[in-house]
Amino acid sequence: MDNHRYTSIAISLHWIVAVAIVLNVFLALTWDFYPDDSVRPAINLHKSVGITVLGLAIMRLLWRLTHRPPALPDTNQQWEVRLSHATHILLYVIIFAMPLTGWIMDSAWDKAAENPMFLFGAFEWPRIGFIMAMDPATKKTIHDSFGEAHEYIAYAIYGLVFLHVAGALKHQYVDKQRQLQRMWYTGSVE
Repeated sequence: MDNHRYTSIAISLHWIVAVAIVLNVFLALTWDFYPDDSVRPAINLHKSVGITVLGLAIMRLLWRLTHRPPALPDTNQQWEVRLSHATHILLYVIIFAMPLTGWIMDSAWDKAAENPMFLFGAFEWPRIGFIMAMDPATKKTIHDSFGEAHEYIAYAIYGLVFLHVAGALKHQYVDKQRQLQRMWYTGSVE
């Protein structure tokens, strides 16, 4: 195996999660413009993709904990290494926080009991039972608080993804380190 590249599983998980997050951001930013009969299906797709991201994030973290990522080039400055590690840690935190806050918010939704959530329309995905069993005032507080957190976390995603992409592009095109090949190229980076 090329020790400068991520494994094919790490690469696949990276890109599947990235595409799923882009899809979910797109859905969230556009469903206000959909015809009324298309809004609920878009929200349901958003929830299904979010739960899928949570499952993939668990797989990705387990893979990362058991498979050492390739070392960063020795030419990287110490501040770049620290910023890279901090950005990756925060991205992992957010990849978990987004679907969890959404799932909690959805479980506290006042119409959750009448509107079961089906994962991609295939089978019912459970809401968090103890949250659904709370009194309506508490559920509203939880729904609103976690909805607000879900929105703020989305803004953090935009900033972190920008840093992540900007860093990769800087190393690829300014530093000439062939950074992008570590995460998508199937041949040797040498």
